[in-house]
Amino acid sequence: MADWATIAEVSTAVGTLVLATATFGATRSANRAARVAERAFEARLRPLLVPSRTEDPAEKIMWGDQHWTRLPGGRASVELGEGAVYLTMALRNVGSGMAVIHGWRATPSPGYVLERQPELLQHPELQERPDLDEFRAQGRDLYVPPGDSSFWQGAFRDRDERDEREREEMADAIRRREMITVFLLYGDYEGGQRTISRFALVPPGEQADDPNIWIINVNRHWNLDRSDPR
Repeated sequence: MADWATIAEVSTAVGTLVLATATFGATRSANRAARVAERAFEARLRPLLVPSRTEDPAEKIMWGDQHWTRLPGGRASVELGEGAVYLTMALRNVGSGMAVIHGWRATPSPGYVLERQPELLQHPELQERPDLDEFRAQGRDLYVPPGDSSFWQGAFRDRDERDEREREEMADAIRRREMITVFLLYGDYEGGQRTISRFALVPPGEQADDPNIWIINVNRHWNLDRSDPR
């Protein structure tokens, strides 16, 4: 005779296993769908900064000490003032989300002088992402709308001994017509998807109309909150 109690127990166990398997599969599918939706949402907020176009309108920039800079599209400016060095860059956001600039770091790049060919690969420090504690906080909120142009500005001032030393180093580099490397730290409007982009400010030729207006390009991006694209 069949042992109906045993058969019932086995049937219950099989049913439970099938239900558990189905639940596990449904959970994995739901998690996968949630991750896809999250990535799609982040993609709609993701900014990416590059130099603006030369045909973009010029930016008129005011500084806290009432210094003014007129910055043409697709260019950078370097200016030596009394006790200050002013740096600006014309930017365009080619991402789909608002870019909020959080901080910056600028350093001379002595491997490039106007009379010599740039050899960036000989500078391994430029190939590595700088530490976040090396960045200066942005003195004012700077936003770059998606698909539109705006600007970045930063200044070296003689506030303390360290600032005075860095200002003098930057001023000497500008006088020697050395390339300047600028790192920008920015993220999306929600404070996430932080990115560091490395820009190069290159002096123009001797025939330039304005020696303070330099050429600008971007050559690397690092993602802080997700995997890098390389």
